[in-house]
Amino acid sequence: MTAEPTDHRYLQVARTLRKEIVDGVYPVGSQLPTEQQLCERFEVSRYTIREALRRLRDDNLVSSRPRAGTLVVPRPAANSYAQDVMSINDLLAFAAGAQLVIESNAMVTIDDDLAAKTGLAAGSQWLAVHGHRQAETGSTPVCVTEYYINRAFAAVGRLLQRHSGPIFPLIEDLFGVSIVEVLQEISAVATTEDVAEALQMAPGDAALQMRRTYKTSDGEVAQVTINTHPSSRYRHTMTMRRIKGRAAP
Repeated sequence: MTAEPTDHRYLQVARTLRKEIVDGVYPVGSQLPTEQQLCERFEVSRYTIREALRRLRDDNLVSSRPRAGTLVVPRPAANSYAQDVMSINDLLAFAAGAQLVIESNAMVTIDDDLAAKTGLAAGSQWLAVHGHRQAETGSTPVCVTEYYINRAFAAVGRLLQRHSGPIFPLIEDLFGVSIVEVLQEISAVATTEDVAEALQMAPGDAALQMRRTYKTSDGEVAQVTINTHPSSRYRHTMTMRRIKGRAAP
């Protein structure tokens, strides 16, 4: 595993272990290696491993008991989708836990309707990737997903055929850029026929549409992602804390 800054390592470890659990390397009922073995494998501290395992417990993938180790457990059936994201690193870990199924991948020219939907300039060209996310293979989609990737980074499209996780880390790795800001906007919409069919809803039913605009350290928009969720099966949680010594607005 490639070395990352210390505060990123537990997310990298959690992401690797999560993928191995999903892929069946560690099937339900099996035990993960001990903390010491994981420390040696990933060349990180025990604290980092414990934080990674905490992430897996939060995702209901494992349970841990004193002297019993860490056991892979069945995920509870759910028809809801809960999200609690506080940072770009948390967003990365969260997206890795929901499988992306890609249905189409092509360059498009942004028309006026798409410009209003995405916030991108009409007439510009972007790589459009359409699909859906699901908690488990074959399960009901939790959302319909649209990616619009900057033409400068469109070569990432050739890596997507077997890709099921978040796309922006591929852009960072392939082009050596860093995503430093994500602007998130949530709005209420009525589902179109194609979205309703994918989400097993009736056309016109209420949905929540989340648009995320990813910017690089140069201020360039790398990608825009639009996720459309059934309103009855989505919950977004955000925690706000008062900063000491500063009056609340």
